[in-house]
Amino acid sequence: MHANNRTPLVLTLLAVVFVGLAAAFYSDSWGYPPPRAAIPLVDKALLDTATVRRSYADLIRAKEDLSDFDCYGCHDKKQPPPLRYDENQKLIVPPEHSDVVMGHGSHGRNNNCFNCHNENNLTTLQPRDGRELKLENSTQLCGSCHGPTYRDWDSGAHGRTNGYWNTKLGPALKKDCVNCHNPHSPRFPGRKPAPGPHTLHPSDTADRAAEAESPSTH
Repeated sequence: MHANNRTPLVLTLLAVVFVGLAAAFYSDSWGYPPPRAAIPLVDKALLDTATVRRSYADLIRAKEDLSDFDCYGCHDKKQPPPLRYDENQKLIVPPEHSDVVMGHGSHGRNNNCFNCHNENNLTTLQPRDGRELKLENSTQLCGSCHGPTYRDWDSGAHGRTNGYWNTKLGPALKKDCVNCHNPHSPRFPGRKPAPGPHTLHPSDTADRAAEAESPSTH
C-alpha cells in the first residue's frame, strides 16, 4: 500500500520535469549553435571533361567537315607557298591565315612555317628526324623537339587521358598536345584551380578569428 501511495507522486514529479524541459526547449534556454556557412557548389567548368581545343584527330573521329584543312584548295601542289618576312625578319602571316599568331618560343627561331609543315606536301608534318607525319599524328611532331615532355606525356605524367581507368568498361584515350596547346602559340594560359575538399568543420583559423571578434570575458 505504501508503494502504491507513492506512484501518483512520482508520476506528478515526472510530469513536472517533462513540462519544465519542454518549456526550456521552447524558450531556447540553452541556445543553438551558430548555423554553418553554406558550402558553395563547385564551378561546373571544373567538371567539364572537354579539352580546351579540338584536334584534327578529334574531327576525324567525329566525321566532321575537314575542308578548312584542305591546303591545296588554295596552294599550288607543284611549288611550296612562299614565305615573306618584314624588315625585322618577322614572318608576315597572310590575311588568309589571320587567325594564326606566331608565338612558338621566345627566341624567334620557330618563326618559320616549314619547321613543322612539310613544304613539299602540305598535308603532312615533318619532325626533326625527317619522317612525314599525318596531321592527326601531330603529338609525335611535338615530341621530336620536346623529348622530356613527350616522355612525361607518354607515361601519363603530363597531359590528359579521357575515358576509363578500367578499360573493360570503355576505352582510355590519351589526348594530343594540340588538345591543350595551340601549336603556333603553345604557351598554356593559367586556369583557376579546383577547390580542395570541404572538411565540414570550421578551421582553426576561423575559430581564432571568431574568438578575436567576440567581446572579451576577462
